[in-house]
Amino acid sequence: MRAFWGALLLALTINLGGCGYNTLQANDEQIKSSWAEVLNQYQRRADLVPNLVNTVKGYASHEKEVLEQVTTARSRVGGIQATPELLNDPEAFARFQAAQGQLNGALSRLLVVSEQYPNLKADANFRDLQAQLEGTENRITVARNRYIKAVQEYNITVRSFPSNFTAMAFGFKVKPSFTVENEQAISTAPKVDFNAPAKPSTSGAAQ
Repeated sequence: MRAFWGALLLALTINLGGCGYNTLQANDEQIKSSWAEVLNQYQRRADLVPNLVNTVKGYASHEKEVLEQVTTARSRVGGIQATPELLNDPEAFARFQAAQGQLNGALSRLLVVSEQYPNLKADANFRDLQAQLEGTENRITVARNRYIKAVQEYNITVRSFPSNFTAMAFGFKVKPSFTVENEQAISTAPKVDFNAPAKPSTSGAAQ
């Protein structure tokens, strides 16, 4: 009897593997890993914001509207729980993108303000925050690209024959990815330009 169950288990394992089950599992784990890195970099940016705001406030305290916009946008980002379930909810995912986009836009306006204050631009702490923010934006882009690729591979498996039957049987569904309104914008590496006027975010509802 033990041999029978062993053979049955082996047969099921082989069949599931051949139907894409193992690939679905591997791709799903890759998505989770990629998403964790996206969140890690977004958190890094959010952690920089209070220091950046305080530094600007020291030289441009009367720029209250811009300072409040950044603080509010950061608060909205922090108010969204980026749980793994968010990856299975397109609407929640869109809200997450929107919140990140609002923070991105508010930061752009804040950095433009710095152009009006030579002493602020010369401040060592501000320049260090600029460099950290620019590096973080680049890391976010890399992390997002890896997530997009992971989702692409996963969704292909979910929608391809015969693995689509396995996906339906085990509840694997297509996952949302980052979107952009202007496809040309994503062909160019994003850059935090402290010498250029602020531009609205080009990503879908957000960055």
